[in-house]
Amino acid sequence: MAEIKKRWYVVRAVGGKEKKVRENIVMEIKRHNIEHLVGDVLVPTEKVYQIRNGKKVSKEKNFFPGYILIEASLQGEVVHIIKSVPDVMGFMSGVKGGDPMPLRVNEVNRILGKVDEMAEQEEEMNVPYVVGETIKVIDGPFNGFTGIIEDINEEKKKLQVMVKIFGRKTPLELNYMQVEKE
Repeated sequence: MAEIKKRWYVVRAVGGKEKKVRENIVMEIKRHNIEHLVGDVLVPTEKVYQIRNGKKVSKEKNFFPGYILIEASLQGEVVHIIKSVPDVMGFMSGVKGGDPMPLRVNEVNRILGKVDEMAEQEEEMNVPYVVGETIKVIDGPFNGFTGIIEDINEEKKKLQVMVKIFGRKTPLELNYMQVEKE
C-alpha cells in the first residue's frame, strides 16, 4: 500500500473548548478506525506565569484561541467525521464554505517551531520593561499602587520602582512578576 500523504489543516472550534474538542476528534478517529488517515491533532499552547496570592503559578494559555491543528489526508469521510464532532465549526478555507485549505509547509514549521520554543523556554523571560515606564503593582503589600521604573536589574529580574505613598516618593524593589504594565 502506498504511503498516504498527510497535510496540516486548521479546524475552527468553539473558543475555550479546544482541548475537549481535540479529545473528541481523537475519539471519533479511533471509533471510525481512520487512524491511518489522521496523524496528529494539536492545540498549540504556551506557558504563562502569574503571581496569585504571593505564589508564582504557571498556566497554559492557548496560542491560537479557537483553532486546532490537524495533520490528515482528507480522503473519504474524514472531513465529515471531523466536522460532525460537537463544538467544531469547520475547516479553514479560502472562501466561506469552501474546501479545507492546507497550511503551507513554512507556516506549519513556524507554528510548530514556536510551540517547541515555548516548551523549551519555560521560565526564560525577556525584559518587558523600560526605565521611566509607569507600572502597576499587582502583588505584595503595595498591591494597587502605581509607580515609575527607576532602574532594571536583568540578572535578578528585579525593578527599582518609585511609588508615591502618602504624598512621599518611596523606592521599592519588586520582581517582574509583581508588576504589570499600566
